[in-house]
Amino acid sequence: MAIEFSEEIQALRTSMENILAVVQPDVLRTQIDELSEQATAPDLWDDPAHAQEVTSKLSHRQSDLERVTKMGERIDDLDTMIEMAKEEPEEFVDFLAEAESDLKALKEDLSDLEIRTLLDGEYDERNAVVTIRSGAGGVDAADFAETLMRMYLRWSERHGYPTRVLDTSYAEEAGIKSATFEVQAPYAYGTLSVEGGTHRLVRISPFDNQGRRQTSFAAVEVVPLAEPTDHIDIPETDIRVDVFHASGPGGQGVNTTDSAVRITHFPTGIVISMQDERSQIQNRAAAMQILESKLLDLRHQEEHAKEKELRGDVKASWGDQMRSYVLHPYQMVKDLRTEYESGNPQAVFDGDIDGFINAGIRWRKNTQKSED
Repeated sequence: MAIEFSEEIQALRTSMENILAVVQPDVLRTQIDELSEQATAPDLWDDPAHAQEVTSKLSHRQSDLERVTKMGERIDDLDTMIEMAKEEPEEFVDFLAEAESDLKALKEDLSDLEIRTLLDGEYDERNAVVTIRSGAGGVDAADFAETLMRMYLRWSERHGYPTRVLDTSYAEEAGIKSATFEVQAPYAYGTLSVEGGTHRLVRISPFDNQGRRQTSFAAVEVVPLAEPTDHIDIPETDIRVDVFHASGPGGQGVNTTDSAVRITHFPTGIVISMQDERSQIQNRAAAMQILESKLLDLRHQEEHAKEKELRGDVKASWGDQMRSYVLHPYQMVKDLRTEYESGNPQAVFDGDIDGFINAGIRWRKNTQKSED
């Protein structure tokens, strides 16, 4: 048994070495020193946007370094525990139970840390802006869209990630036509970007008085939050700004002033609505940031498409339908790209989607490698 543990620990150390080769703790320390110096500058907050960027990056780098450092210490502690068990045969059983528990937890945490090393895209570190829209399927699709929104908000809550709902357009009977929200966390975009695509629900419709099975669809879009340094040029002549009353479920007005803002971008046809903030000025500023985020993502997609065209590969990386949620005649959630599945749809709808996300990140990285 001790030999088996030694092999397991060696496997953990090998995985850790691979992670460290990507994370590069020495580089992290250098970055932390540089950012710490910037953060202590007396004029830092003369530019609040730059100050927030510096302090956010510093916090992220410190968190990354602490995470890999503690992981190495935990592996060392487990190794020490095994050695102690060899020297105390009468307490071996107790040591064994604790070591097995620690080993299992270490494997899971190391797998999560390994996933983080795969998030090396240009915008992966940023906050994410998620937009969900109901598709074909009528009221069932609107209800499904709202369920997906709740799923992602619950996932964020499980991880302690702050979220901010920016805009919600409610459907007349039930559910939502669309919703946009921000997830504020290190690597939120890189993590959630694999959720982008068309989601499909099959169930007995609660809105059909004949109890028939209904298939409905909802689209999930994930873009990185634009930052002041991105320099997205949006001429005033390219947009139209409309103001209107904010509304709640069923069209109920939530205020009596024209504080909500809708921005239409003529060149792309992108429309952004914002009613989360209290004033028209704040809603306009927030809507412009989301528009910049979508244009940033569009620019990135166009650059990537050109690269693929130069390589002679014009196929899309992601299919239109990426995941199915089946509630009848059986219970199953299955990702059609990765083949990852769960037999507990309710747990998935309650935010238990880490398995799907991790499988998606691995799948994406493998797909990128095969294209290069």
